[in-house]
Amino acid sequence: MLDVYLIIQSDWRMKQRGINYDVGTKRLSGGLTRENFLLDDVKFELNIITNTLHCNAVRISGQDIQRIVLASEIALQSGMTVWFSPALQYASQADTMYYLIRAAGAAEKLRLQYGNLVFVAGCELSLFTEGFIKGDTGEKRMSSLFSPLSILKNKIGLKRSYNKRLNRFLKRAVNILKEHFGGKIAYASGTWEKIEWENFDFVGIDHYRALYNKASYRDELRNYISKGKPLSIMEFGCCTYHGASDKGAMGWAIIDWTKAKPELKGKFSRDEKEQSDYIADLLQVFQTEGVFAAFVFTFMTGNYIYSDDPRFDLDLASYGIVKVISDRREGYEKQVPWVPKLAFYRLGKIYSELSGK
Repeated sequence: MLDVYLIIQSDWRMKQRGINYDVGTKRLSGGLTRENFLLDDVKFELNIITNTLHCNAVRISGQDIQRIVLASEIALQSGMTVWFSPALQYASQADTMYYLIRAAGAAEKLRLQYGNLVFVAGCELSLFTEGFIKGDTGEKRMSSLFSPLSILKNKIGLKRSYNKRLNRFLKRAVNILKEHFGGKIAYASGTWEKIEWENFDFVGIDHYRALYNKASYRDELRNYISKGKPLSIMEFGCCTYHGASDKGAMGWAIIDWTKAKPELKGKFSRDEKEQSDYIADLLQVFQTEGVFAAFVFTFMTGNYIYSDDPRFDLDLASYGIVKVISDRREGYEKQVPWVPKLAFYRLGKIYSELSGK
């Protein structure tokens, strides 16, 4: 097994260097994470992702299939590999299946024209789709999944019934999707989901390091790599405040969205270096362990807007490597309503070095 692992390390080490790019995902509080979808902005940003960040892959996700298509075509024309990631959140299994089929048909047209396209058949569906985990809303399912009892069951390795239901759905979905899409198919799994990876071309995992799994993080990676398929880290990243690295995937949960004007749930201090160090450190881990593809989460979160008042600085809870501002005239090159954070420049340097540029 060790010999096989070392061969995998050598053959797959960071072949695809990527980032997540959101074209508008449904929010729990309503609306989309990116309400305004302007093609000029999208072209500008994807050009930055290709030529300044030196990405050779991008995971494009969102709810509107046509938006994903438009952004994907721009990225494909620049030479990047696109991981086409439709996301219909908080829907029934039947609606999700129909949605994925429509998305696969749209993705296939792009694949036939450009190649270099992977179809991602859902993200953490146990949370974002009805009928797998107890609860009729995303919030209730999250509460159920991350209850102390549920966490204990996962930690000691008990089989969970939701995994059986989820794998049954995914197997059926992949079989149907192959009738509409002729390329490689992936899935973005949560760490609590025990996926039957033989149904997919990659092992795909949203894998954040936090205080609770810091000591075991490398071992977890090695376990995924041992499945014998290329490992793609579909999401990893850190928010932009002191202490966020210990919270990992839950770093975002410091905003009170119930207020008329959303505000932070306490006092937090901006720490762009912590975000930058987290991303750089994990990229080094991925390189060492033989990860095939890695997608930083995320380029931008459009509804987490910066404020000079720390109480209302929603950007602190954002995983974006750029800071969203309200006036594009003060933005990057005076063209877009965001400015780079420290992680933006750090990531570009790392990916440049990994690509040999």
